[in-house]
Amino acid sequence: MEGKIRFAFYPGCTVGSEQYAYEISARKVFPKLGIELVDVEGFSCCGYPLKSVSLPAWAYLSARNLALAEKNNLDIFPLCNGCNLSFREVNQCLKEDPDLRERLKGMLSSEGLKYAGEARSWHVLEVMRNAVGIEKIRSAVKKPLRGLKIATHYGCHALRPGELKILDDSENPHYLEELIAPLGATAEDYPERLDCCGQGLAITTGKTALAISGAKIKAIQDRGFDAVVTVCPFCMKMLDSKQNAIKITTKQPDLNLPVLYYTQLLGLAMGISPEELGMNLNLSPVGEILKKLEGN
Repeated sequence: MEGKIRFAFYPGCTVGSEQYAYEISARKVFPKLGIELVDVEGFSCCGYPLKSVSLPAWAYLSARNLALAEKNNLDIFPLCNGCNLSFREVNQCLKEDPDLRERLKGMLSSEGLKYAGEARSWHVLEVMRNAVGIEKIRSAVKKPLRGLKIATHYGCHALRPGELKILDDSENPHYLEELIAPLGATAEDYPERLDCCGQGLAITTGKTALAISGAKIKAIQDRGFDAVVTVCPFCMKMLDSKQNAIKITTKQPDLNLPVLYYTQLLGLAMGISPEELGMNLNLSPVGEILKKLEGN
């Protein structure tokens, strides 16, 4: 795609309340790549946490955000895997359930909104690969990340359910690897690549969630990777923010793995300072990556 591309930017609740580094780094890199992030007034929670409690409440909240994007003649660009999944699922749900669609029509009209199902939700990796493009990313690189061996972590909601076809292949995705290659780093496959981070169990069985995260961190570390890169704020929460808790709970004091958002890794390759990318907010040892890059 050529020229400036505009999206209704939707950081999501988790990014806006605790994973600030994701939004900071996204707002830094996307405008430099020809993507205009439009802040739409009135956005609310995507409703995903309510789905198992009240389907209509979830559908209303998700459809409402899509209607706001439609009102501005924009597609919606959520940073969060879960929010993107919610928007895609509600579009599918309302196509298949005319009664629910009619019910929501009345609720939305009270706010002066209309849902036509025209606003598409773009995953962050889709925006990078299909809107920005690999060659544009390659040309934006000023400081190649040579020598870095990166483990990719997509997050479950970026890939499943497979029938929604969120990315290229739910069983063997390649988008993140394709987007790391032009940065000069290498992203190698590994057996645990698609394993869950454990976040889904964090509220009900916290220790089990930490054990799942710990197992993945250990596997990545044992395979000699320099860092793990993700695009999901919930996965970042587990692998980065809770890494110290994982060490203590699972009695693995040697766990010491840098975890970054793709937007941060990209920003480093573009020559943007770690501070401008919010890397001071990462709780894993990302300083080790910066030291390794000093010689490049």
